[in-house]
Amino acid sequence: MTGIISLWLPILLSAVLVFVASSIIHMASPWHKNDYPPLPDENAFRNAVGPLDLSPGDYMVPRPKSREDLKSSEFLEKMRQGPKVIMTVLPKGDMGMGRNLAMWFVYLLVVSLFAAYVTGRALPPGTEYMKVFQLASTVTFIAHGVALWPMSIWYRRAWSTTIKSTIDGLIYGLLTAGMFGWLWPK
Repeated sequence: MTGIISLWLPILLSAVLVFVASSIIHMASPWHKNDYPPLPDENAFRNAVGPLDLSPGDYMVPRPKSREDLKSSEFLEKMRQGPKVIMTVLPKGDMGMGRNLAMWFVYLLVVSLFAAYVTGRALPPGTEYMKVFQLASTVTFIAHGVALWPMSIWYRRAWSTTIKSTIDGLIYGLLTAGMFGWLWPK
């Protein structure tokens, strides 16, 4: 067993490394450019939905009021006619990235902390690089990649988006594992 305190440096540096890599993947490459295609008539959508002044949050249309409503002819007709929508409404105003980037970095620290915990509980100081790499990469890949699959399973997010994000998660897992293997206590 390796104490989590002795892993503070790989926790911090792997979070920084993944933060930089994710910034390059999302901002400097076209990899995720088409994840959210435009609506056929964005202005018509904005004109129809804008006056509703929706508060930020997640919405579903049609939305059943109860379990019984799921079986009602009115609800079933709404489902048949469509549209069926699950959407997230963001706050109005500028799309400042500062808050999101700060929260992303905290998330990366938390994932690295869990990777350190699991790997540290399983492996003693002095463990060879590849064993540390194998376990740390598995834990972080699950957190960054596999955790996204339910969005496509339940909410019909495009599988192409989920697959690209899963590949991102694999990259993040490998980077984190490399840092853990390199800085593993002797």
